[in-house]
Amino acid sequence: MAARQLLQSIAMENNLSETAFFVPSPTGFHIRWFTPTSEVDLCGHATLAAAFVLFHCLAYEESEIVFASRSGPLRVVREGALLVLDFPAQAPVPCDTPAGIIAAFGMEPVTCLKAGDYIVVLESEGAVASADPNLAALKKLDGRGVVITALSDTHDFVARFFAPKYGINEDPVTGSAYTQLAPYWSGRLNRTKLRARQLSARGGEVVCELIGDRVYIAGLAVKYMQGEIEVNPAR
Repeated sequence: MAARQLLQSIAMENNLSETAFFVPSPTGFHIRWFTPTSEVDLCGHATLAAAFVLFHCLAYEESEIVFASRSGPLRVVREGALLVLDFPAQAPVPCDTPAGIIAAFGMEPVTCLKAGDYIVVLESEGAVASADPNLAALKKLDGRGVVITALSDTHDFVARFFAPKYGINEDPVTGSAYTQLAPYWSGRLNRTKLRARQLSARGGEVVCELIGDRVYIAGLAVKYMQGEIEVNPAR
């Protein structure tokens, strides 16, 4: 079995939003991410988890990890209990709202933009929280997924992320989405440091800061489970 096929098979068996795989490299580590159906170019929470494993389970002693990836070098810095991801910014640009988005959400958004994903700005936090999209309609869109977002009363903004085409109906917390959301909300709110809440069923707090062409995303991780899997590459 080819290496990529093996990694994809493991990710499919895990059936999580993304599974991260990392190995040592001359500059640090090389990392790849797979959803249950596809390899992706960038993933935040799985990179956070990989760094947590290195720091807390594999006795990595430095304060900074550099991952080589399909999106270039990605730094993770340990700052107390926080892990800070240094990711490339992806500023979204305004676009016409695809008919599939209007059909999926049953409403016309305030604004529609696009970078790696569609960024769909809704009128209120309540509209984001109550959205129940038609996933079949979202599957037909080009690009990776759809982020819905709005201003918040308790945070700077809220968001949710859907990528059914990649086997992710709704992602709990999506670090890579904030590489697009941070440039948008930074420009709209006229500040570079932002607090956000992802309104998935599990939910998550995100602190992000736009610095030039990079987005710093800080978060916490906890050890949930440790185990072994058995792999038969010949099958």
